[in-house]
Amino acid sequence: PPPEEAARMARFVLHNCDWGALATLSAQKGLRGRPFANIFSLSDGPPGPSGGSGVPYLYLTDMEISVQDLEINANASLTVSLAQTPYCKKHRYDPQNPLCAHIIFCGSVVKVNDSEAGLAKKALFSRHPEMESWPKDHNWFFAKFNITNIWVLDYFGGLKIVTPEEYYNVKP
Repeated sequence: PPPEEAARMARFVLHNCDWGALATLSAQKGLRGRPFANIFSLSDGPPGPSGGSGVPYLYLTDMEISVQDLEINANASLTVSLAQTPYCKKHRYDPQNPLCAHIIFCGSVVKVNDSEAGLAKKALFSRHPEMESWPKDHNWFFAKFNITNIWVLDYFGGLKIVTPEEYYNVKP
């Protein structure tokens, strides 16, 4: 999408990314209250031109250190970047170059309810099929990132702010 369509760009980047950096406030001894970032696989829907739902879904276990942080404070930020796709390499854009678009979401991570679990499962397992074979004794669960704030960096001149309403109402 063109730079003047920031909401569409945010949806495009999320849908084309398979993972993101999730930042939490650590609850771990020795790190308590400090920022802590970790990589997580994600999906807003099956790959393809349909555009996805815009909701970042995650497959988590309480054994994961960042999930332990989220149990104390569910607030987090999630960054996704086209640097993980062939787009930036093809154009010889450094990952920090704003033309290699990245999106920063702020909000909270919550378990999905039973009515949304099927959608989350389809979204995640269609992109990350090996998840289905992960150890069952780890008590995996589906979660989503509830978006409250969105910042888009896709061009020189600074961040663009997109509201969740603009984000969810735009056609990807």
